[in-house]
Amino acid sequence: MKTKLKSTFNQLIDYGAPILALMVFLGVWEGLAQTGRISRLFFPAPSSILITLWHLVTSGEMVSNLMASLVRIGWGIIFGLVPGVIIGLAMGWSPRIRKFVDPFIAAIHPIPKIAIFPLIMILFGLGEVSKIVAISISTFFPALINSMAGVRQLNPVFFEVAQNYGANRWKTFTHVVFPGSLPMILAGARIAFNMALVITVSVELLTAREGLGVMIWFAWETLRTQDLYATLVVIAALGMALNLLLQKAAVYLTRWNSQTSSENK
Repeated sequence: MKTKLKSTFNQLIDYGAPILALMVFLGVWEGLAQTGRISRLFFPAPSSILITLWHLVTSGEMVSNLMASLVRIGWGIIFGLVPGVIIGLAMGWSPRIRKFVDPFIAAIHPIPKIAIFPLIMILFGLGEVSKIVAISISTFFPALINSMAGVRQLNPVFFEVAQNYGANRWKTFTHVVFPGSLPMILAGARIAFNMALVITVSVELLTAREGLGVMIWFAWETLRTQDLYATLVVIAALGMALNLLLQKAAVYLTRWNSQTSSENK
């Protein structure tokens, strides 16, 4: 009973302290804005930001732009993360594939993905395809590198045991390679989702008709800072929701891994 109460108290501290700090910060910000100590043009009061956010949501403007960004993120994840995981597992498992592909990855990965977006637009046009390609590239590399690292950190004894029991390559993959690499794959997925969100907003700032990045750009052009802050709040909430979803997925999918489960609880 004492252990359970102690655990509950620790959870309240873990969650309560950041919330309390945020409330104090917002309260100070609200007070400074309401008393005119800071410029309301550049730092509008949190209450006015919430009111603006409510109007954007109820009018449907925020919802339509959010859905446009989520669709781009979804396609980027499908065409970037999935191939990245597959190729990363192959590179981690096969030294020959790794020696052949690794130099290309080492050369291309450091290039800022937003820097090659003009080239992507030349190759794929100004429509949605170029945006999805840019997002896919940004998610491809974190998924590949983490998946490859996940395979390479596996104990060689696991492969020897599978071989001794007569496991073929498919069974070795399904019973050793993939499940053993899953914690690292999910860690790479978290990075990939974050990168997808960042690149989505970035390409929408450059060339798009709808999306969260477009709302930020229009808000800046017209100095509607309440709209800008409201959009930033939505982006932050979306990032937190995606990370929380992946944390829960990691706990569920890697129940056998006590370290992963304890870190994500």
